[in-house]
Amino acid sequence: MTFRRRLLRLYHYPANIVSWTMFAAVGLALNAVCAPLLLVRRRPSDQVRRTIKSLFVGWCKWLHATRLIYVRFHGFTPEAMTGPAVYIANHPGLLDATFILSQLPDTICIFKPEIIRNPVLGPAARMAGYVSGTNGVDLIRDVAAKVEAGRSLLIFPEGTRTAAHVDLNPLRPGFALIAARARVPVRLILVKAPRDLVPKGWSWWRAPSFPSHVDIHLLGELTAPEPSSAKALTELATRQFSAVLARHDTAFAHPSGSDSQL
Repeated sequence: MTFRRRLLRLYHYPANIVSWTMFAAVGLALNAVCAPLLLVRRRPSDQVRRTIKSLFVGWCKWLHATRLIYVRFHGFTPEAMTGPAVYIANHPGLLDATFILSQLPDTICIFKPEIIRNPVLGPAARMAGYVSGTNGVDLIRDVAAKVEAGRSLLIFPEGTRTAAHVDLNPLRPGFALIAARARVPVRLILVKAPRDLVPKGWSWWRAPSFPSHVDIHLLGELTAPEPSSAKALTELATRQFSAVLARHDTAFAHPSGSDSQL
């Protein structure tokens, strides 16, 4: 290992810890503000979602400025994100949602129940209109109603982070049921990230190889024959994700003017 690389490693580890500490501090402050607002009948959900998006934009810029993670976005143009939709993405790492939500307009998420119930993390998520992922049919109906009202939904149909030995976990059909009920399109998002960037089974504090480079592509709408069952739509999404993941990075075309970097 060269002297320069040793110096970079000495920098990257504390920079990573400082970044996570800052992320936690900002999150705790936001939740402290949101907690008493849960008692208000007319909750400012739109403002909270905008605040969360702005914070995630700042998070991406911070990671870039500290030379820890460079996130590049491809295809996230206003034209491609017109109107409410169900956005589905593969889920290689812990930070995927923070990156993607920095780009999507007025978008809600489905969170794990332990996050929604957590008194430290849950208030902001509940204020933003995010929902818990344990309610089965009721969950699909409630989320579809929010999407039909004009919000978009980001969902990771793998249900958890991608296992280390595969490119894609089996997809669950809930996204297709929600899209069909809300009568909105399904749009595919591909996350290309290093295998060691906080994957499943890794603790948040375990440092990957820095700097990391993440490319996130809005691939477009999932086009299926009409009518199409949830099972058929899920199988189509699986095929499209698998086909794109099988390509080499150099196979991606990035049209001029469609990419951004934070």
